[in-house]
Amino acid sequence: MSDIIRRDPRAEWIARNRLHPLHAAMQPVEHSWMGPNGIIRKNPHGMGFIGPNGIKRIDRSGAQQGGATKRTAAVEVQLPLHQVAAPAFYISVVPDMVGGRLSSHDRDLLGLAHQLAGKDGAVLAVVFGEHKESAFATAGVDRLLVLDGVEFEGYAPEQRVQGLRAVDNQFSPRHWLLPDSRTGGGELGRRFAAALGERPATRVWQVKDQECIGRAGAGLQDLARPVARLILAAVECAEPVSETRHEALPVELSTTVARSLSRIEDLGAVAVDPAAIPMAEAEFIFSGGNGVKDWALFHRTAAALGATEGASRVAVDDGFMARDRQVGASGTWVTARVYVAVGISGAIQHLQGIGACDKVVAINLDPGCDMIKRADLSVIGESAEILQALIAAVEAYRNDAKRDAA
Repeated sequence: MSDIIRRDPRAEWIARNRLHPLHAAMQPVEHSWMGPNGIIRKNPHGMGFIGPNGIKRIDRSGAQQGGATKRTAAVEVQLPLHQVAAPAFYISVVPDMVGGRLSSHDRDLLGLAHQLAGKDGAVLAVVFGEHKESAFATAGVDRLLVLDGVEFEGYAPEQRVQGLRAVDNQFSPRHWLLPDSRTGGGELGRRFAAALGERPATRVWQVKDQECIGRAGAGLQDLARPVARLILAAVECAEPVSETRHEALPVELSTTVARSLSRIEDLGAVAVDPAAIPMAEAEFIFSGGNGVKDWALFHRTAAALGATEGASRVAVDDGFMARDRQVGASGTWVTARVYVAVGISGAIQHLQGIGACDKVVAINLDPGCDMIKRADLSVIGESAEILQALIAAVEAYRNDAKRDAA
């Protein structure tokens, strides 16, 4: 059996988050501790376990069959399953799915959808093209409809509107929810509203008492109106689903989607210099801190990965990076899909600034630093050696891809 110690970052995050509903279950039970006067104290009520008949038992062999001495992700399967066998109505959500995965904005939208669905309705997620998401169930999706096909690939808003109209004809959702974002949801929602003849509620940040409250007046005022059928919601419009898991049952359209005569030609993606991307909009950030000793190697690694460079406050104060590259509460709050922290110990201001990042990778010599505790993936070792190996791995991958293409 392997002697490698496995970590569960999600379980550790739940154990640190006192507001999470599973926080108490992830805490190890202390049966004895040192009192202030040096005497060992014991908690007789904390010993033992609850048997299958509900009676508390004490295992005097020390095995503690029911003890919670180890944090494990198995607690996640204890989340109650939310099932809607025969939905009275549907709340349709069209997530942006940037990079083929649900973003934090998409998860907020699904949380708002469940507020509108209640107990009788079901949340129907409509996804275009292939995706890489495997957590639709824990994000709150009751029904999943994937519209794939070459006609939906790339920038095809007219064809996607046709697909949404077909969904509207078959499922007749009570409400449509789309993210009011610059990554596609805002434009698609407005096009879809025009096709349906609906007046959408835009920039909505709260739905309460049958009213949509949205931003107006350059974001300085709130505009309240009755809940619209089509809602374009802003970031943090609701709390994401975290206390239940859902079926995410696949559904299909009963009819084929009509092909639209496209007046738009997609010429493909345009290469952008990662250094020109604002920190707040970057999807992939490669950030360096006080532990980086070879900054030339750091820059080469960022270029090889095609990542936007960032830095901690210490690195900026020392003059290694520009001030606009500083990440943290005293710099720029970032929402990257992937955030790589090289030689950053994890000051509280820095951790606040990366709180909305989806995946955090930490490279550090100190296995007990706060950044390692926050990271989803940790690499313990000398940063220079790890970065050199990373560059070699990227070059080998690209060379293999070129050979396969040839």
